[in-house]
This record gives sequence, C-alpha cells and structure tokens, in this order.
Amino acid sequence: MPDRRQPDPSTDDNPFAAPPEGRPDQPWQPRQPQGPRGGGPSGPGPDPGSEPGGPARWDPMDPVQRRARYAMLAGMWGFFFGIFGIPSVGLLLGALAMYWGISALRGRPATPADPAKGTPAQPGGLSSLGPAARPQRAAAISGLVSATLALLLAGTSYGLQLAYKDFYVCRDDALTQTAELQCNDLLPDNMIGDVLKVQR
Repeated sequence: MPDRRQPDPSTDDNPFAAPPEGRPDQPWQPRQPQGPRGGGPSGPGPDPGSEPGGPARWDPMDPVQRRARYAMLAGMWGFFFGIFGIPSVGLLLGALAMYWGISALRGRPATPADPAKGTPAQPGGLSSLGPAARPQRAAAISGLVSATLALLLAGTSYGLQLAYKDFYVCRDDALTQTAELQCNDLLPDNMIGDVLKVQR
C-alpha cells in the first residue's frame, strides 16, 4: 500500500496544495511563466498583467485607459438623458465625454530614448499602451460618437425651446387641460408642431 504522505506528482503545479512535509512555509509569490522570454529560476519573469509592448489588460491606474472608459460611459448616459428629455444632464455628460474621449485619443506624449539610462524611446498616444490600445481606442471613439449625439439632442431641445418659447410658456402656465390644448394654436402646422403639441 503506497504511503499517503508522499507528494502527489499531479498536484505539483497546484498553488493551493499543501507543501511537502519538512519544507518551511514560504510567502506567496506570483507564478512566473517558463519559456524563452526569460522566466524561471535563472531570470526574472514578465509581469503576468503586461507584455513587452505595454499592458495587455484593463489597468484602472492608467489615466489614458480611465479617460477612454469614462468617455464611453458618459457619452452613453448623455445620449440616454437626451432621449428621455433631460437636456441639461445630457449636455453636461456629452461635454465631459467629448473632453475625455479627445484626451484619451491624444494619450501621453512620446518620450525619446535615453542612452545614459538605457531606456528606449516610447511612442505617444494610444500606441504607447501596446496590446491594450485597440479596446481603449474603440471605447474612446464610441464615447465621442455618443457624445456628439448627446450634444446634438441637447442643442435641438434648447433650440426648440427658444424657437417656440410662447408655446412652452403657455403650456407651463396652463391650469386646465382645456387651456393647455389651446396652446397648440401657437405651433406651426408641420411635423414639428405635430410632435410638440399637447395630446388630447
């Protein structure tokens, strides 16, 4: 009958397995991949969250990536607020999304190589993110598109309120539904008037 205290070869790579008997406990360290990139005992392994060209995953500490995500979220919600008839919030979120999207696309400036320190030249813009540049560029562009739509909706809403100010004042001051329906006479007889008029 085999000794149960012997280490099982199938659990050698299990990070949750107990250490063999007699070996002292060691502090946790991230696993380093073995391969031609320089991992293993003889050399430092690469960061599991990065690649030579830059971070490959979402890094919330990177301001460029944060602005790209902020642009996408702010533009989306600004568009929704514009559709739901709250142009003030849509205008604010659209302006913020436009700012964040442009600053994310511009990214950080390029840095020249420094032979004294041995640091290579780093590209500017989103290309400095390496593999993470593509999703962040898509997020920034979608944020700019939705921000443009949100700003157009807010501008259209404010433009209609200025063009048909008498109708809006009459509708807001009406105390009865009959008086509110009489405000429809202040609207033009076209598609815009059909959309804005008070329904019976």
